[in-house]
Amino acid sequence: MKLSFFASLLLIITFSNSFAQKDINIEGIVIEQGTNIPLEYATVVVKTKADNKIITGGITDTKGKFKVEVPAGTYIISVEYISYKTKTFPEQTLTQNTNLGTINLALDEESLDEVMVVAERTTVEIKLDKKVYNIGKDLTTAGGTVSDALNNVPSVTVDVEGAISLRGNENVRILINGKPSAMAGFGDSNILSQLPAEAIERVEVITSPSARYDAEGTAGILNIILRQKETLGFNGSVTLTAGNPDNAGVSAALNYRTKNYNLFSNFGWRYSNAPGKTFIDVNYFDEIEDGIIDEPEYRRIRERKNEDRLNRNYNTNLGMEYFLNESSSLTGSFFYNFGNDADVSLNSSERFNNNNNNNNNIIVENTLRRERETEKDNNYQIAINYQKQFGEDRDHKLTADFQYENGNEEGYTYLNEDYIFTDQEDPELFQIEQEFTDEKQKEFLFQADYVLPLGKDSRFEAGYRGSFENSNTDYELLQEDLDSGEFLLNEDVSNIFDYTENVNALYSQYGTKFGRFSFLLGLRLEHTQLKGKIESQTEDVTDNELDFDKNYLGLFPTVNLIYNLDKEDSDIEESITLGFNRRINRPRGRYVNPFPSRSSRTNIWQGNPDLNPAFSSTFDLGYLKRWEKFTLTSSIYYQYETDAFERVQENTGTQTTDGIDIIRTIPINLSSNQRIGTEIGAMYSPAKWLRLNSSFNFFQFETEGEFNGIDYSAKNTSWFARFSSKVTLPLAIDWQTSAFYRGPRQEAQTDVDGIFSLDLAFSKEILNNKATIALNVRDLFNSRKYVATTTTDFFQRYNEYQRRQRQINASFTYRFNQKLNKRERSGRNGNGGDDIDFEG
Repeated sequence: MKLSFFASLLLIITFSNSFAQKDINIEGIVIEQGTNIPLEYATVVVKTKADNKIITGGITDTKGKFKVEVPAGTYIISVEYISYKTKTFPEQTLTQNTNLGTINLALDEESLDEVMVVAERTTVEIKLDKKVYNIGKDLTTAGGTVSDALNNVPSVTVDVEGAISLRGNENVRILINGKPSAMAGFGDSNILSQLPAEAIERVEVITSPSARYDAEGTAGILNIILRQKETLGFNGSVTLTAGNPDNAGVSAALNYRTKNYNLFSNFGWRYSNAPGKTFIDVNYFDEIEDGIIDEPEYRRIRERKNEDRLNRNYNTNLGMEYFLNESSSLTGSFFYNFGNDADVSLNSSERFNNNNNNNNNIIVENTLRRERETEKDNNYQIAINYQKQFGEDRDHKLTADFQYENGNEEGYTYLNEDYIFTDQEDPELFQIEQEFTDEKQKEFLFQADYVLPLGKDSRFEAGYRGSFENSNTDYELLQEDLDSGEFLLNEDVSNIFDYTENVNALYSQYGTKFGRFSFLLGLRLEHTQLKGKIESQTEDVTDNELDFDKNYLGLFPTVNLIYNLDKEDSDIEESITLGFNRRINRPRGRYVNPFPSRSSRTNIWQGNPDLNPAFSSTFDLGYLKRWEKFTLTSSIYYQYETDAFERVQENTGTQTTDGIDIIRTIPINLSSNQRIGTEIGAMYSPAKWLRLNSSFNFFQFETEGEFNGIDYSAKNTSWFARFSSKVTLPLAIDWQTSAFYRGPRQEAQTDVDGIFSLDLAFSKEILNNKATIALNVRDLFNSRKYVATTTTDFFQRYNEYQRRQRQINASFTYRFNQKLNKRERSGRNGNGGDDIDFEG
């Protein structure tokens, strides 16, 4: 017999008066088998052995704990929970206080017959090495992408170009379900801007990663956990999206589960055409060398660029989990992504010079540049996972993973520029240019992890990870011969760059809990090999730049501590956490390729083969307090980074055919980078119809170092804040508002203005809660623009860039045969670090 929560209360009231003298306590903790999630409102029933009569009962609290009192005697004790198998202790002779320990309840698959709704509330869980944000119904990202959803996660920002930052630091490692993945775009975030936001179940913000994680990423790790269905039968959901500017998409999640296997799949197709605008205003200064003044060809160049970015993307993820027996399973999955982009831009360039009155606003030339760029991406990933659990303790386990990823990106750019007018009598015509890029990437991943519980409250872990990645980039630049009209290969910049990154790692860590105090200590040993080889069309490059092989051996310790301040009988959760970790930032292939690639005729990117990895040490002190309706999180952090990367711009000393200086951007190792900051987050639900969520992050960073005789040291403070509210209106319509502001900041050569954006969304459940219709407006005031001023010794440049204009989306989601996992309905807000969750 299974008893509801109200029946349990009745039991307690009925029998509390029957036994005035109770001198035996029965206590324990109830968790879900396999996930260690505490089960709130589980029912504990105590019956007499002799006549099977119910004597007393109780329920578990938010942490899964229970305590009941009985007289000395022999009893049958059962622990029950809707949709789970009952756990029975058939004959317990009690003469003193008894602790039943941790009780694991397994899902009762035959009883899962209730309708599921996605968790309404976004909640946070504080664990030893991370914060876990369970993504609720975020209406503003309906019909959006994973990048859009990440931009609403505290501590995380996504800039106008799609770059992801954690606490203002772009060197963040992106994982999918705990592993590097082709879904994350081979180390960058391109594909994340194409996957649907509805695929996310939760995001783990890991600012103090344990030793189990790869040491890459000085800012930390964002681990994106995708939704998975665990219920019997065929179930799924389909979402249709349409928007303006042009945005259309279809995504589906389908799942079929039996007792022996689970088939899962995700499909998505997206079409978008996003207009963008750029305005650049550059003023050039005189250059003085050896007392000689060198005046620029033009005093000022002003550019206005309009572009249309057409994106057509398809992705699919197919997989099967097979349960070999009750203690082991084998999972295989296949992910495929195809993207076909076509960008068209028109750039009007006005050039100014002085007149006799020294006025630099006299226009002397106007040109129109046309760029057509196409890009095709083909990425796929094959993954196999094996998991073996030992004995009745599900925490004792061995897992093994294999992944193979293959990616191919083909890019083509056509550039043509013509005069609108010029004051030159016989101007030299512009060359038509064609740029070809063919990049192939492959990666193998091998990983094994072993977890050994040591008693009730301790755990030892050890493992190995090997990651072997190779990328081959074939870059060609063809330029028109103005005399013959033929296209000739520019041998000075065309090249084939082969880059390899091999990382082998061993780790071990130990964690334990005694009383209110828990700690996790770990050590990771990593060997990194970075190899680069260039096949060039010219021999005017030194051997050191053509072939390099660098090896690094590093130790990466981690320390994570947590102290629970709350009392066992209190409804308030309160804890303090302290973390320390050492991390590495390895240069990607583009950062070390010494051959220049052209973003325009006047701006080039050039890698630096002498670039070394950067290393950082970070301290993080956190505090959590959770009341019934209010949750407060806060932290103070400090990071010191050596050989930090910095992108600097300098004059190459060469000019275009019409006399414009060519500017080079190159990454360098600065001597150090210090960063200190604080962040505060608050979640408040004063009523069922109102939910408020806000966060604030303030940080100061200081860099020191010089390059080519120029001091690039800088010190700056910046901040960002976000606020969201969700209100339930009459007719059960949900209204959500999300606001974001990032304060101004300074870099080595650039001052960046603040950015503000506001999103609105409305949604309503229809068709007996089987479907949802939603309407959202992202960037309501069309204010999400990058505005910056760069100042060097030879120019000052004002840049205003808007990658995506205000977007309006409507979406329709239909769900069928989806089941309720009872733990989602119980209203749990997550643990406050009271349990030992040492998994990375």
